[in-house]
Amino acid sequence: MLAAMPPPPTPTTPQQGEPATRPPAPGTTRDAPPEAHPLTRDRGDACPGALRLHSADDGRLARLRLPGGILTNRQVEALAVAAERYGDGHLTITSRGNAELRGIGESCGTGLAELLRHTHLLPSERHERIRNIVASPLAGLDGLGHGALLPRLRALDALLCAEEWTAALSGRFLFALDDGRGDVAGLGADVTLLAQAGDAQAGNAQAGDAVVVRVGASALKVAASDAPRAALEAARAFLATAAAAGTGAWRVRELPPGHTVDLATALAHANIPADPTLVPPAPAPTPATTPTPGILAGPEGAYTVVVAPVLGRVSAAQLRALAGPGGEVRVTPWRGFVVPGFDERGARERLRELGDAGFVTAPDAPWAGVGACTGRPGCAKALADVRRDALPGAGGLPVHWSGCERRCGHPHGDWVDVTATADGVYTVAVRGARGRQVPLEEGELTQAVAAARRAPHGPPRTT
Repeated sequence: MLAAMPPPPTPTTPQQGEPATRPPAPGTTRDAPPEAHPLTRDRGDACPGALRLHSADDGRLARLRLPGGILTNRQVEALAVAAERYGDGHLTITSRGNAELRGIGESCGTGLAELLRHTHLLPSERHERIRNIVASPLAGLDGLGHGALLPRLRALDALLCAEEWTAALSGRFLFALDDGRGDVAGLGADVTLLAQAGDAQAGNAQAGDAVVVRVGASALKVAASDAPRAALEAARAFLATAAAAGTGAWRVRELPPGHTVDLATALAHANIPADPTLVPPAPAPTPATTPTPGILAGPEGAYTVVVAPVLGRVSAAQLRALAGPGGEVRVTPWRGFVVPGFDERGARERLRELGDAGFVTAPDAPWAGVGACTGRPGCAKALADVRRDALPGAGGLPVHWSGCERRCGHPHGDWVDVTATADGVYTVAVRGARGRQVPLEEGELTQAVAAARRAPHGPPRTT
């Protein structure tokens, strides 16, 4: 059934380990500015990991951090084995390019951990939940962007795992490494590194390739070689600011008014040269900047295949089908996969094979841009089996089906919100970075969702 538009928001059920907070004001979403969410957290962060499993209605759940989404073919095989041996045979890809394994038996946690250790998916047990890093999935593959992003990604991950104090970060604290194209810079990270072309006439912090470090409303420009350390120091400064605020903030946007991260002082104390710069906007990802299903031609005759699993859920067999000639598979924050290393003929053959395996292989395919949370029966808070109820229909805004008002895993930017209610109906609205929603007429759910995807929407927030 369909309601004309969402009812006034009511307090949401908190996630495990997360106390109740003030609900968003009408017309806003969970990624609204910090002043929309004044809160005090009086419990520890219970975000699941590879070792700290969460008990769900369909068994225990592990969340596997995949920094930058970069996997070797051997690690892809390990994830397929993990899904078959310890889970329900599938992986769920998250909006941070991580993976969730569901349906884990009570005695399977030790075996899963050993498998992850042997394939270098668990380099530090103490730090495994805080390795939350999204990175431009097409970096180095299409000739766009600036500088070498992958070395910065590896350096940041190594720094996070090398310091004892970083384990105090929340499992929800997020780093974003953007190669300059503006794809992951708009994903609401706590610390963003945005690459820029170098300016040889500028100060020494900008000679050669440069990176803008953005934390909340602060931004400074540093040399690319200093960017990983700068990101680490920004996270350290956040922890100090959060401790001074005394509200238990897990993320930068949760800091109360009057408590901002002093990025300039943090970098100065670490002897990292930095220059002032304008705070860059946080653009909403668009098809022009994000990987869309199909074949991508790169420099020197190299081709990349991009596909997506339906509703972000991939079977063990589908995982094995991804292994590519380049020895690498990249998981994207848009719940897709990037497989590099092909010539043109090989890319077309592999795209066809992955289509036969059930992947979305074209931007106008019926399930392109459609996502969903876990829903029933796996999630006790869900009010509907959203994966069963979700409808295909490509084109226009992305659409996300949610089992409750928490709207877990919804997209950033402008999107269509289809949410189950306790009354046994779905509500449909257009939401976005400005919290604008579009009322819809009564009608069939299929027609309403299709109309919402075509609805006009405002520009993304630029602060």
